[in-house]
Amino acid sequence: MHEAAAIDVVMRALADPTRRAVFERISSADEISVIELTRGSGVTQGAVSQHLKTLKQAGLVAERPEGRNVYYRAQPEGLAPLVDWMNHYGVFWRKRFANLRVLLKEIDP
Repeated sequence: MHEAAAIDVVMRALADPTRRAVFERISSADEISVIELTRGSGVTQGAVSQHLKTLKQAGLVAERPEGRNVYYRAQPEGLAPLVDWMNHYGVFWRKRFANLRVLLKEIDP
């Protein structure tokens, strides 16, 4: 997948607040079932399943079927395109803060 396309897919997947909440719950557990994700979420099982499908397509979660249940776990490497993108702009900000530090020392020695 092209790097820019990968970033777009991850950002779109995490843009939805409900989907982000589902991802956070998965990230805080070793594995979690759809039933557990649905319980107490205020979202239907069908909606949770759709969010899981999007997260899986973005490479953010993996699934493991076991009998009638499907268990999900976070795929941290799925965040790599987003981390790379943020690191690219981190260089920009580090340079700006260094320049600001110098300027502040010149203004107030």
